[in-house]
Amino acid sequence: MGRGIATVCALAGFDTTVTDVSDEILVTAKNEVAEMFARRVDGGKLTRDEGEEAFARIRFLPDLESGAREANLIIEAVPEDLELKRELFSQVDIFCGPDTILASNTSSISITELAKNVERRGNFIGLHFFNPVPVMKLLEIVVGERTIDETVEVCRQFAERIGKEPIVVRDTPGFATSRLGLAIGLEAIRMLEEGVASAEDIDRAMELGYRHPMGPLRLTDLVGLDVRLGIAEYLFSTLGPRFEPPRLLRRMVEEGKLGKKTGRGFYSWGE
Repeated sequence: MGRGIATVCALAGFDTTVTDVSDEILVTAKNEVAEMFARRVDGGKLTRDEGEEAFARIRFLPDLESGAREANLIIEAVPEDLELKRELFSQVDIFCGPDTILASNTSSISITELAKNVERRGNFIGLHFFNPVPVMKLLEIVVGERTIDETVEVCRQFAERIGKEPIVVRDTPGFATSRLGLAIGLEAIRMLEEGVASAEDIDRAMELGYRHPMGPLRLTDLVGLDVRLGIAEYLFSTLGPRFEPPRLLRRMVEEGKLGKKTGRGFYSWGE
């Protein structure tokens, strides 16, 4: 997600910094972003000069402080772990300027809870992107209890500049999109578990019958079964039994079948 976010920001003309705790991951991220631009050039969506100029706007730094000090907007895209995200924001809050906007790409965790470790709670907001970021048009702006109107407006303008269509939602468990998407995804997994139909036919039902661009099981593979399980467990604890994770989902995560990133989920993913 972070790589996709960096790509669309650079394409929109923003100077962008990508940071990570791992040098190896940063090298991989740099190579993948370069490939994203190369595909756009090969597909005729960018000229070679435009691709090179956009790529040159992105820095890949292992040092969080250096990237944060110069940023007007910081978007966090670490795993869905409340304490991990809180710890990251408590560090960033020390490094960045007083007007910097702090945003989380979380798909389910409370923005108000995430903001508890920072001083600038009025500048704290959710910017929930969708995967793959360069393709998906939606950007869900999540407003916490202390988020000020000016922050919301700046983020709305940011969304439009990077070519996204924003919606604004109140900070509730799962927001709008995760609650709706997860409800469909969990029911699809239960149907597969009960032998109602194959994964392919369940997905085809939603693609052809409801014009979804991708079926819920293939989408779960793309998002990651572990990510989906984490969101389901959080919503199960906050919203009740309708979001209880199916046994099949738990078993597949235990077996390491996490979707595209491991090569096996509800589908087999080759090279």
